[in-house]
Amino acid sequence: MRTANRFAGQTAYTWEIVSIEGNSVASSSGVQVATESTLQEVGDCDRLFLISTNETQYFDNEAALNKLSQMASKDVMLCSASSGSFVLAKAGLLGGYRCTIHWENLPVFRELYPTLHSTRNIYEIDRDRATCSGGTAALDMMLKLVESDCGQEVTRKISQMYQHDRLRTPEDQQRMEGKYDLIRLSPKLAEAIDLMQNNIEDPLSPQEIAGHVGVSLRQLERLFKKYRGVTPQRYYLKLRLENARQLLLYTSQSGLDVAIASGFSSHSHFIKSYRDVYGRTPREERVADAGQSTG
Repeated sequence: MRTANRFAGQTAYTWEIVSIEGNSVASSSGVQVATESTLQEVGDCDRLFLISTNETQYFDNEAALNKLSQMASKDVMLCSASSGSFVLAKAGLLGGYRCTIHWENLPVFRELYPTLHSTRNIYEIDRDRATCSGGTAALDMMLKLVESDCGQEVTRKISQMYQHDRLRTPEDQQRMEGKYDLIRLSPKLAEAIDLMQNNIEDPLSPQEIAGHVGVSLRQLERLFKKYRGVTPQRYYLKLRLENARQLLLYTSQSGLDVAIASGFSSHSHFIKSYRDVYGRTPREERVADAGQSTG
């Protein structure tokens, strides 16, 4: 916004940093951020950006949630970075909107808010809601908003100033586990992994995945062995167990519900698979995590 003002040749933006209580806030890296007022004191504004911690799925400040609802009713555009989407969802302000969140948080987000239209895209701007997956995606989202306010020329100059060579669009998806390189080396395998990630609760068979991406089962197995060192079944199991671990650590769902949400039809099979990979049962995982949280 500061650089947009510079290249626009006028004060296109003014901003204020606020917190719930009005005091300074420590970032997760320990940096103290000074604030100017409280959330409740925010008056007329065009946009509100929510910047939050990784524990935001537990956020339950009724006064703050009510304030967000009031702002939404006054046509304030509500925006968030990464886990801030949890706050907007908790306030009931993402219904009927496309939204996104960091891929690490996506399994928990979808379990807590299954009716919301959440995507793997790096950011989503849907009418008066804007959400992004965090990291450099926040820059892309802001550049898109600046473009809508100040035009392409200002946005182009900002991108050059920040050595940001390509303005990514909402259609760009979050990439995990070196998938940028994987797309270059094996687009078919990248497509197969995307299918797996989007079908966790109701897993596809290896034959179905091969059919969807247009290769034989033998070709699919060779691709996974070459680039991931495991069979398709083993890789899929890893994704489902990672999904289960997120749900165990960040929701209160029962072990059986976690198993079902992660594509396991048998609770005993889920427990055995989890112990084989993580060295402890799902119940032991929760107990250990609770001990670290209180220690």
